[in-house]
Amino acid sequence: MTIFPQAIKQPLTAMFRRWFAKRAPRDDNATLNLRNVYIFFSREGLLFVLLLIITFIAGVNYGNNLVLGLCFYLISVWLISFHVTFAHVSGLQVRLLEVTMAEAGKPVWVTLQLLSNSRHPRRQLSIGFDAQGKYSQDKDLTNKSSVNGPLDVMQTTVLLPRLEDEQIIRLPVATYRRGKLELPRLHIKTVYPLGIMRAWSYVYFARPAWVYPQPEAFEWQARYLSANSTDLPTGGQFTQGQDDFERLDNHVAGESLARVSWAHVARGQGMFTKHFADPVGYEQRLAYEDMPAQAHEQKLAQLTYGVLALSKLEVPFQLQLPHEAPSTAEIGQGEAFGQACLLRVAQAS
Repeated sequence: MTIFPQAIKQPLTAMFRRWFAKRAPRDDNATLNLRNVYIFFSREGLLFVLLLIITFIAGVNYGNNLVLGLCFYLISVWLISFHVTFAHVSGLQVRLLEVTMAEAGKPVWVTLQLLSNSRHPRRQLSIGFDAQGKYSQDKDLTNKSSVNGPLDVMQTTVLLPRLEDEQIIRLPVATYRRGKLELPRLHIKTVYPLGIMRAWSYVYFARPAWVYPQPEAFEWQARYLSANSTDLPTGGQFTQGQDDFERLDNHVAGESLARVSWAHVARGQGMFTKHFADPVGYEQRLAYEDMPAQAHEQKLAQLTYGVLALSKLEVPFQLQLPHEAPSTAEIGQGEAFGQACLLRVAQAS
């Protein structure tokens, strides 16, 4: 009994999805208008239609002008609701401000700006993404999946009770493996004011999200990937600091007198300024071919672990991905450099 309706529903759903997508090309700035706003009866509105039919048939059958008058009054209410509901969505502008990068299995966060040029506030707007986005080259997901364990399907909708001028909202999008993720379509709908009609629109964004793999721990040079930065070996590179004496320079007017070597002054050798340096440790090289795993995605997961660990420890390192020469890989440190490396891992072929 359930196979036949499902066999009809799936092709119809796919056909309507393609039709909606053709009428709203991908863009990070969208304005809702006559071309991409749709309106139809809500579930409660279908009961309202049934009431109109019953009152009309009863009025005609019994020749009752009061019942016919009630029917025409309800039709006028429906027409007013039709206009007001459509106007509540039409003209709204949606802009994509930011798409974060995320680990596979964790949501990426999308920041949107809603602009309303209407003189009246928009009410009861429901805004949210469809359940799941689409990855580029979406084939053989079982072997390429970067998520360990069951996948949680996420569908979060924000209800705006009142929108005037401008509103910033953040919505999550679920991820399930590494790579380039096309954002799912954004749906905006309302049943204001009477709940009889439902107006809705779809927005398709052009900017993708990038997902890096879940980090996988490994034993490669474990002492450099420890959680305590004091365990790191010192030497090689230094930054200006307070710990170890580095050199003496001629005193320059304006430098702190606390750094003056008064012993040299007492011996009549002149004024010198003492300079100190803090060790930052050795540069580390994270190379694809050095990873102990065999599978491609597993090697990238181990690289992710190394990038996160070394970024947290503020250790200078170099990331070398497959088909990259060591001389072309940049050396850096810190959170910002770590995020750039994670993006490279997410984009690796």
